[in-house]
Amino acid sequence: MRKCFITSVLIVVIAMLYCSKTEATNWETDFEKASSVAKASGKYMLLDFSGSDWCGWCKRLEKEVFSQDVFKGFAEESLICVLMDFPRAKKQTEELKQQNLDLARKYEIKGYPTIIILSPDGKPVGRTGYLQGGPWEYVRHLKKIIEDYKEKQ
Repeated sequence: MRKCFITSVLIVVIAMLYCSKTEATNWETDFEKASSVAKASGKYMLLDFSGSDWCGWCKRLEKEVFSQDVFKGFAEESLICVLMDFPRAKKQTEELKQQNLDLARKYEIKGYPTIIILSPDGKPVGRTGYLQGGPWEYVRHLKKIIEDYKEKQ
């Protein structure tokens, strides 16, 4: 009986962890859809140009920042996050590949990860990449980019 109870508890805990992880990582891949949502909501856009399955710095940024609750809370309130991925092994539709390539050309992406911040109306606000210091430092950095842009307007 006790063994059954412990197994049941473990299954529930694992399911909760899995669900919270997948629910919290809500990255859009459709740029036009994300742009419409950003404009309607007044949120800034964060474009993550990444090589998610091969780029070491991209993987570190995901692990150290984007997957952390501090970042997720800030993003939920303030950002529309868009993944512009350039994987080597993951499959993508031809439309998605072309969209990402067109945007990489438009924003003159030279390396990964490159993070582009856009205003709710699509104007470039700032550009950054991987930054040491974890999620608190990264959120502070993004807030400063946005605040500096607002002050210039």
